[in-house]
Amino acid sequence: MSEDQQFTEIERLRLAKLQALRQQGQEPFPPRVERTHTTAEAIAAYEAAGEQPVPATLVGRIRSMRLMGKLAFAHIEDGYGTLQLFLRADDFGAEALQHFKDHYDLGDFVEAQGEMFRTKAGEISLNVKALRMIAKAITPLPAAKDEVVDGEVVRHATLADPETRYRQRYADLAVNPQVREVFRTRAAILRALREFLDKHDFLEVETPVLQPVYGGAAARPFVTHHNQLKQDLYLRISFELYLKRLLVGGIERVYEIGRDFRNEGVDRTHNPEFTMLEFYMAYADYRRVMEFTEEMMNFVGKQVLGGSKFSYQGHDIDLANAWPRISIADAVHEFAGIDLSKYPDAASLATVMAEKKYKVRAGGSRGKLIEDLVGDHVEPRLIQPSFLYDYPREVSPLAKSQPGDANTVERFEGYMGGFEICNAFSELNDPLDQQARFEEMGRSLKADDEDLHPMDEDYLRAMRYGMPPNGGFGMGIDRITMLFTDQPNIREVILFPHLRRREGE
Repeated sequence: MSEDQQFTEIERLRLAKLQALRQQGQEPFPPRVERTHTTAEAIAAYEAAGEQPVPATLVGRIRSMRLMGKLAFAHIEDGYGTLQLFLRADDFGAEALQHFKDHYDLGDFVEAQGEMFRTKAGEISLNVKALRMIAKAITPLPAAKDEVVDGEVVRHATLADPETRYRQRYADLAVNPQVREVFRTRAAILRALREFLDKHDFLEVETPVLQPVYGGAAARPFVTHHNQLKQDLYLRISFELYLKRLLVGGIERVYEIGRDFRNEGVDRTHNPEFTMLEFYMAYADYRRVMEFTEEMMNFVGKQVLGGSKFSYQGHDIDLANAWPRISIADAVHEFAGIDLSKYPDAASLATVMAEKKYKVRAGGSRGKLIEDLVGDHVEPRLIQPSFLYDYPREVSPLAKSQPGDANTVERFEGYMGGFEICNAFSELNDPLDQQARFEEMGRSLKADDEDLHPMDEDYLRAMRYGMPPNGGFGMGIDRITMLFTDQPNIREVILFPHLRRREGE
């Protein structure tokens, strides 16, 4: 590719400025920089000094520029805030001021040395005595926007197009500080979860991402190949089976936070690569895990948001209240108008769903049809934190059955904001029952059915050594971040979401 094809006209102009700097003996990418204060520290130091001049050397990216005759203003941004640079010919030098106007652009990183003061307009600023380039931006920040301030044109960088923001997250973060706050909140959520679990004697561990047998969830895996071992491996879809092996080994409380990978569709709450928290608690059942979930989420809300209340997409949500517990049967009856007790098999349930003009998946089991009713008619109604419990056995192969009702398992899902946030069981710890369920699924499901759970002989062997009764829990970190940051789409809370590849990329 020739240089003309590689660079736009604006980029070629910036390259010319870069070359001019080098010809003048100024390296636009110096190996070292000086910094005495962050922008926030400089402002605090000036205020602490009683608004007396404070020497400071600052660094940051130019976010706005306002060029006048013998004056120039620019705002720089570092990781701690923004601060105005005040460049006046009398202090900075007329030649230096012209050099700034000729060679500096939005997006450039600079090192500015001077004294802190307050302008006549009242803004705390740095009166610049010396300025140098520390990283020249060849590509301009997206969609420069002009605004008229006091009769002068001020240039700001903006970026609003979602597609471009997701594909060029680096540019999105550079020009949209509110996006950075989303990911700071995400990090705070992870810290709070770890703090809560650690305080309750859970041990954080790491389990394999590449697995010879995938399992622990109903999902289609990504497949890869190990050349040395000459065998296919799977990117994990869940941590569950490995974490429960550790219960067998005597670790009573265990958790992992990490990536799962599911070869499935993309929508506002699903991404093929996502972050999960899973924990397993020996000697607990799903009701104890419900209580623990309430405690954990209330703690995380206070740590991250400063309280239990927040707003999501126009709804006021409160984590502190006891979460309603609603059986699947009651929820479907209330919100979909179907009494499940009257439809004991898939055929009869499919018939009544069709009569009500509900979506009916072809060949769906009764359990899958119930899941569809929940997803279409119950889930969107559950705005406040809520638990749905007691799920069909056929869609919950790793959960313990209800005493006296082999077709219903001790499982709950937590909902908030109109979508699922967590899933939990009284975990099945009978190895013979577990083996029978795997075999039953193998007989009833096709090999390419995403609900098919493969037989895991090593997991069954671990169970036969004896697994304590336990409650297990899984929660999507991305969805909690959506809620806490009021984001409508999961792509807003994943730094680099998966997108269809464009031609030429």
